[in-house]
Amino acid sequence: MTTSHVTVNLPAQQRVSQATAIEQSRAAAEVQAAVVVAQQCPRSVQAALAQMAESCKQQALAERAFYRYGRGGSTVSGPTIHLARELARCWGNVQYGIAELSRDDAAGMSEMQAFAWDLQTNTRSAQVFIVPHMRDKKGGAERLTDLRDIYENNANMGARRLREAIFAILPPWFTEQAKDLCSQTLAHGGGKPLAQRIAEAVKGFEGIGVVADQLEQKLGRTRDRWTEHDVAQLGVVYKSIQRGEVTVADEFPPARVTAAEITAGPAPVTTDWPEVAPAGGDE
Repeated sequence: MTTSHVTVNLPAQQRVSQATAIEQSRAAAEVQAAVVVAQQCPRSVQAALAQMAESCKQQALAERAFYRYGRGGSTVSGPTIHLARELARCWGNVQYGIAELSRDDAAGMSEMQAFAWDLQTNTRSAQVFIVPHMRDKKGGAERLTDLRDIYENNANMGARRLREAIFAILPPWFTEQAKDLCSQTLAHGGGKPLAQRIAEAVKGFEGIGVVADQLEQKLGRTRDRWTEHDVAQLGVVYKSIQRGEVTVADEFPPARVTAAEITAGPAPVTTDWPEVAPAGGDE
């Protein structure tokens, strides 16, 4: 009798290095310890409110607290990732982060995760999403191949999901109070006189090719009637243009032509308008 032997090649198990195993154990122990500490040292809501109020009074945070960008012919605005991170710090007992789970350079995409976790209440928000290695441009999407461009694109897309994850676990009233306080800080303008702030706003926009007449059209009133909130609104628009979230053309109509200008004829052509450098769109 003849006996035949069939050899089956089973895939070898992937070996885990000692350093990786140690890191996995350390991470698990760290999370467990964080949960225990959060339960033993619960947050003080009053202390969290006090810290939030103090942070939102700072001009540097208020100026980065809001974003604007164009979508479908309209403008979308809201609180930024910068405000979300600060509110998570003030609220306490919160972990959050972005992780790149995998990258497929051949397919031109990365699988990523953004999460936020309230360790005290065990409230967690997590999103797993795909980020194409592409950058939107007016002429069509551009494929990204440079490693730094891919990293920055992934970080930008991850920050947007992280922002929503953090706001999902924070109490809505806490977020709304912070937004109101940041708006008040912007309106206060760091204690500068309103006339000085108006002059600085007009000069700043002139540097990016927007004249005072366009600002007046946008606000619906002449500059001598502008309020603190008007100047604060212009500040948010200016920062959004600098970050590349919106363009000058998105926010401002062409300047009006007066009767005197029509009589005088066309103005001489100039090419020394300063350009707004494109930015990475961090909301």
